[in-house]
Amino acid sequence: MKKIIWIFLTLLMVSCKNEVKDYVTLKGTLKTVGVEKIVIQGRGFSKEIAVDKNGVFSDTLKISDGVHAIANGNDRITLYLKNGFDLNLEFKGEKFSDGISFTGKGAETNNFMENKRSFYMSDLANPKTYFKLEKEAYTAKVIEAKSILEAYKETATNLDSIIIKMDERNDEMFFGYIESNYEKMHENIVRFAKGKVSPVFTNYENSNGGTTSLSDLKGKYVFIDVWATWCAPCKAEIPYLKVLEKEFHGRNIEFVSISVDKPEAYETWVQMVKNEGLSGVQLFADTDFESTFITEYGINSIPRFILLDPEGNIVDADADRPSNPKLKALFIELGI
Repeated sequence: MKKIIWIFLTLLMVSCKNEVKDYVTLKGTLKTVGVEKIVIQGRGFSKEIAVDKNGVFSDTLKISDGVHAIANGNDRITLYLKNGFDLNLEFKGEKFSDGISFTGKGAETNNFMENKRSFYMSDLANPKTYFKLEKEAYTAKVIEAKSILEAYKETATNLDSIIIKMDERNDEMFFGYIESNYEKMHENIVRFAKGKVSPVFTNYENSNGGTTSLSDLKGKYVFIDVWATWCAPCKAEIPYLKVLEKEFHGRNIEFVSISVDKPEAYETWVQMVKNEGLSGVQLFADTDFESTFITEYGINSIPRFILLDPEGNIVDADADRPSNPKLKALFIELGI
């Protein structure tokens, strides 16, 4: 009888030990000072988690399995959460976007996602990294990138099927774009290489009255923003562009914004320039995307940024966005 009872108790203990929790446990210590709460958000789910004065947080969440975001205001990063996970988060920097290392149950999937996020935040995810190379070097670079991504998969053998499908789709879209556009984009990069004479625009309407041509700006660097009032990514760059304009005001550079809105959106452009207090040189292209300047540069998506030197030669025909610190660094490097 004692033996039977012991066996029963042993089985009960094993059963309890192997029981899958129907909630997620999250814990970690922030490196950011003064944060009182963070938020976990998913489809139809949102929960605030308190953070103590030392930056420590710990909580449980009953969620629907899937991709979620952990956020501190606008600073956020994605996680994959599944009931039963017990995750410890180690932050790499003060911002969530600096990255997170995971330990505990569920760490494998989340570390894989972090590796992929780091890849797609690097220069290896910038199409220009590939398009600027000659064919042999381009092929080698693609092989290198695919090898890195394959290595991530080899170290994560128990990924959830949802993540596997998402990952495969993202990689297929990225390399599909690179491989299908290489010839055309490489030709454009060669054609518009640094030092080549830029195409010009002539007599574009200026929001301040009159018209402006590229030749009017000769003698200064010219940073051109091709945008439209309906373009959300374009408008997202406006605050950063304003900061750059203010910081480099009075220096040897003109900031020129060219709207490619259609004629029927002319009044919308006028009002946005006024209401948003858009500075620099605000121009309205003569025939929207069909304007000669736009077509000669092969611009078919916006925003697009172009940097020219004081002689009207190309410095970068596809320059970094104002939100990218590399742009300001380039200005400084050029002595602007």
